[in-house]
Amino acid sequence: MTLKVYLSGEIHTDWRERITEGARGLDVAFDAPVTDHAASDDCGVAILGTEESKYWHDHKGAMVNAIRTRRGIEQADVVVVRFGDKYKQWNAAFDAGYAAALGKSLIVLHPPEHQHALKEVDAAALAVAEEPEQVVDILRYVLTGKLPERTAQAAE
Repeated sequence: MTLKVYLSGEIHTDWRERITEGARGLDVAFDAPVTDHAASDDCGVAILGTEESKYWHDHKGAMVNAIRTRRGIEQADVVVVRFGDKYKQWNAAFDAGYAAALGKSLIVLHPPEHQHALKEVDAAALAVAEEPEQVVDILRYVLTGKLPERTAQAAE
């Protein structure tokens, strides 16, 4: 049975590609928000009409994006939420909370320097990873029960 994984959060690095590439050969289907920043920002006004106020421009986009995001999280078995260095991802915090409230298996991904700031988000997660490859290792373990090669060799 295919494991459905929703990849949420930061869009400015290659973390999604590292996870999807690393998971090749595993029975995993990935979904994600729209990662084209301009399309994501402008989807509301492109579909529902222009707004003079930047607030309403952004609000329309957020509402339309929320339809996609909620659907993706609701249909997922596992939700991975990445918090990056460059921007504050407040939407990622919402996604993590929403996934946790729905009882989804939540993996939070962020660098160690964000540990204190994200302690409440981390507390809702079943795993907190620092690197995308650790997420791949978790998915592989969930699906196959096998430890990563480097860990299996170190244990011998």
